[in-house]
Amino acid sequence: MAEYVHPEVLVSTEWVAEHRNDPSVRIVESDEDILLYETGHIPGAVKVDWQNELQDQVVRDYVNKEAFGSLIGSKGIGNSHTIVFYGDRNNWWACYALWVFKMYGHADCRIMNGGRQKWIDEGREFNTERPHYPAVSYTATGPDLSIRAFRPEVVDHMSASKALIDVRSPAEYSGELTHMADYPQEGALRGGHIPGAANIPWGQAVAADGTFKSADELKDLYEGRAGLAPDGDVIAYCRIGERSSHTWFVLTYLLGYPNIRNYDGSWTEWGNLVGVPIDKDV
Repeated sequence: MAEYVHPEVLVSTEWVAEHRNDPSVRIVESDEDILLYETGHIPGAVKVDWQNELQDQVVRDYVNKEAFGSLIGSKGIGNSHTIVFYGDRNNWWACYALWVFKMYGHADCRIMNGGRQKWIDEGREFNTERPHYPAVSYTATGPDLSIRAFRPEVVDHMSASKALIDVRSPAEYSGELTHMADYPQEGALRGGHIPGAANIPWGQAVAADGTFKSADELKDLYEGRAGLAPDGDVIAYCRIGERSSHTWFVLTYLLGYPNIRNYDGSWTEWGNLVGVPIDKDV
């Protein structure tokens, strides 16, 4: 992993196995399937529920920094902890949780390379015991909006012909699908993509075992195929911001691009907006 620009943000399953009882480390599981943690998890790992804990339950937005601080402190996570995230779907939601934690200023956030499935494939220990760490005081900062894009910024970005990466499937990108079969509530009235966006599905950044591809392979993918400039201003999007947070992580930390934003409104917002253009060309 030393080949990446910021190799310190990735840890192996071996590293997690060796450090899961380290009092300076907290392991966090965040899954698409919010009930998966209860079926078994890395011993000592705490659960972060992206749907019911990170998101405001009234406004389509994240909880504010005070609520975030209270939530994280209640789980026994302090500002000085090294947090290692992992989850299902090759770390979709682990990267999403990490992105929210970085937005609220947590310093040391890492991803377990390969995620939950790699831990399982290696036959490592799981249990169903929920740890109970003493609550601590946690002070959130921000939010750091330099890593988040909002609708008006995306409109300006598109109008200026700056780089956009659509990380959804080719069928979603072309407009053949207006929503994924498992997520009818997250569909859109129109199918297609934001004009000018390149289609690089998020899953192309990982190998068969769920670990991230090499730096050279990632450069070929994003610079060779999508034409991204390492110092360019790039916005990534998907359906609700979860897959694009995975791509945001790859571009920001593994390749070291300094100006990457995640548009979490993504296609569920853009595909339903009045007065904005879409494209169906592939």
